[in-house]
Amino acid sequence: MGCAPSIHVSHSGVIYCRDSEESNSPHQTTTISQGTATLHGLFVKTDAADSIPSVLAYQSRQPPPSAAPRRKERRESGGASARSRTPHCCSVEAETQTSSSSVKASTTEVQVGPMRLTQYPIQVLLIFAKEDNQSNGFWWACDRAGYRCNIAWTPESALECFLDKHQEIIVIDHRNSRYFDAEDICRSIRAVEPSEHTVILAVVPRISADQEETSVLPLLEAGFDRQFMENSSVTACYNELVQIEHGEVRSQFKLRACNAVFTALDHCQEAVEITSEDHVIQYVNPAFEQMMGYRKGELIGKELTELPKSDKNCADLLDNINTIIKKGKEWQGVYYARRKSGDSIQQHVKITPVIGQGGKIRHFVSLKRLHCTNENSKQVYKSHHEEKYAGDNSQSESNSYKCKNRRKDSVDVKSITSQSSDAPSLQTRQYSSMARIHSMTIEAPITKVINIINAAQENSPITVAEALDRVLEILRTTELYSPQLGTKDEDPHTSDLVGGLMTDGLRRLSGNEYVFSKNMNLNHSHLPVPNTINDVPPCIAQLLDNEESWDFNIFELEAVTNKRPLVYLGLKVFARFGVSEFLNCSEVTLRAWLQVIEANYHSSNSYHNSTHAADVLHATAFFLGKERVKGSLDHLDEVAALIAATIHDVDHPGRTNSFLCNAGSELAVLYNDTAVLESHHTALAFQLTTKDSKCNIFKNIDRNRYRTLRQAIIDMVLATEMTKHFEHVNKFVNSINKPMASEETSPHSEGTDTECVANIKNFPDNQTLIKRMMIKCADVANPCRPLELCIEWAGRISEEYFAQTDEEKRQGLPVVMPVFDRNTCSIPKSQISFIDYFITDMFDAWDAFAHLPVLMQHLANNYKHWKTLDDLKCKTLRLPSENNN
Repeated sequence: MGCAPSIHVSHSGVIYCRDSEESNSPHQTTTISQGTATLHGLFVKTDAADSIPSVLAYQSRQPPPSAAPRRKERRESGGASARSRTPHCCSVEAETQTSSSSVKASTTEVQVGPMRLTQYPIQVLLIFAKEDNQSNGFWWACDRAGYRCNIAWTPESALECFLDKHQEIIVIDHRNSRYFDAEDICRSIRAVEPSEHTVILAVVPRISADQEETSVLPLLEAGFDRQFMENSSVTACYNELVQIEHGEVRSQFKLRACNAVFTALDHCQEAVEITSEDHVIQYVNPAFEQMMGYRKGELIGKELTELPKSDKNCADLLDNINTIIKKGKEWQGVYYARRKSGDSIQQHVKITPVIGQGGKIRHFVSLKRLHCTNENSKQVYKSHHEEKYAGDNSQSESNSYKCKNRRKDSVDVKSITSQSSDAPSLQTRQYSSMARIHSMTIEAPITKVINIINAAQENSPITVAEALDRVLEILRTTELYSPQLGTKDEDPHTSDLVGGLMTDGLRRLSGNEYVFSKNMNLNHSHLPVPNTINDVPPCIAQLLDNEESWDFNIFELEAVTNKRPLVYLGLKVFARFGVSEFLNCSEVTLRAWLQVIEANYHSSNSYHNSTHAADVLHATAFFLGKERVKGSLDHLDEVAALIAATIHDVDHPGRTNSFLCNAGSELAVLYNDTAVLESHHTALAFQLTTKDSKCNIFKNIDRNRYRTLRQAIIDMVLATEMTKHFEHVNKFVNSINKPMASEETSPHSEGTDTECVANIKNFPDNQTLIKRMMIKCADVANPCRPLELCIEWAGRISEEYFAQTDEEKRQGLPVVMPVFDRNTCSIPKSQISFIDYFITDMFDAWDAFAHLPVLMQHLANNYKHWKTLDDLKCKTLRLPSENNN
């Protein structure tokens, strides 16, 4: 025997000494202490325990050579009941270290749903009967991995160490039953509660090639999680431990975190119920027990259908709820439930489906709280008091379900001033009505928002509740997206322009009577449908060669086609986008249709004529050619957009909706003063198309495709109606711009632009928003055209508004836009107001999606032109010097 035994200190302050050389009896140790010693197996409890560090004390070692491992001294968590032995040498050398590994252990961040957890270094317990190459392999594997390692030689010391340390991994020597029964050790560890989240590994003997491998079932039944075939290689042991850490240990760590969640649920004042996808109750919290009067054991494992139901709900309410939540949608509303006592209580319930394995619904989480009525509070309070707190009056005021109204100072002034002797009955009727409303299963998003705010008000401070009252007042208005005009001191050009375009124009005269004029005479001229397709004249063909450019001059095409540019541009654009192929119609039919549509545009209008239609068609085709737009839409969407652009102002009378409503025109009466012209454009276009087979471009497509195409066309044309302008723009920004901007700026985003637009295609509502925004921008793109084109369009629209004002004055109608008086109007001011109020924000949003630098540069240049004129107090389209030129 050598003469330099090593001193070992256990975590609990126990010292043992072991010879540094091999011994036939590895469990024989010499106990050393200061002061009085008390023998307990291998352990010697000493008076010097408090002065011993709680870290491992062992001799410094270097990893052994792979061929011949050296003898190492280790920390021993416990010892064997063995014979004491006196060391041969009185010289004892000991060294303490602050870590049981030569690799610095570090913590690991683990994400469990929204929780972020910190996993501390792994602790490993080795249970071996004697020290050998296999125990050394795991020891040095722990050292390499940075794990904290303990080793025990007896079952007793192993169990004591585990109860002290709660190691995540336990390795038990199962190779030889001569020293101890590995399965009995495993069972004894599994019998204690901390082992629930511990992974236990059995080291089994290596088998020869001619032996049949034994079943692992006995090991699993004993409590082992996996087996390790004997292999003393440090790398093999290291690989095994690391795999366990990243597999079972990490999973068990996440499961342990669930204890915190369940603790939160147990202390939550809201009643919580979790069921399986088949509505079998899996969990209820104490608040649920208290509300419903049941014990947890009476509910777990039962189907919801087994519990008594209240007869106060609508007959089909449950079916409606199930229909909604089975689709993966959340349901929220008021529901009557029956307590164990038989009382019915009214609850505000929120049921959320939880998606699990396979992307299927695996659970339903129900949050329930009392719908605040005095009757409910009394029932729950009374029952709870009788069942759990009989005779204890001190608890009566602390009942967590007694509804308290914290909004006593947040009241409606009208309700105070109009109170009368029958107020209680009125209040009762209001509660009844609200109960019926909240029980409805058909909820619009705005209804859900209002319900959430109402719920938040109940537990909010007075100042917050009053602020939420003002929010509710705004949300209950019908014009959520329409900005409110400022004071009368605002620029009259802006006020008149916005007022004329954003209202229905119904303005009362002094006698409080609407003035109606005779119906406008709208001419419907028709051109004969050609039998053959003639070649496009060279001068027109030459112009059309440039039609894909944004700077294409539509007025030159108007001149060479004798004010009929729509047919020629339409044929060229429709051919480029394969419209005839999609509709399965001939070019003859398409040309006949274009001629019929163009014939029903009024060439007498200075602005709303077929040139404007051709201009909008050109802009739409240009937008459809942009990569992000093209990638977001289907071929059907493209065809619908081109057709909608072509027909969007057909038979326009050159007057605004406000004028038609004020005049009591036939169209205004027909369409109830709502989107009068836009409704007429679509209705007439489809009438003209379908009444004659020669121009019916839809005659060869099936019914379903026709209906889808028709709805898309109608939706786009109606989107050009200006009263919904801000609604469309805001929805586009919130649903398209902001999510894409967030995706692009996210540091974790690796998605390409193609993936972004692919995500849009997965949501038809987003495609609809894009089509609406596209035709809206195409319809009012004049300020984004080259300056000369912009000036021409500004002059034309001003002339049309001048003519309307002249007619309103002649007929004694309300003047919708007084600033458009040809004698006093400043065209630059009107253009500045139009750009500021309607154009800038909309094209900023559209440019952010479609990338349109050329348009935005034109817009900036044109705005500068109008500002220059306005600064010089010039009311015309150009400076006088430019006009002379």
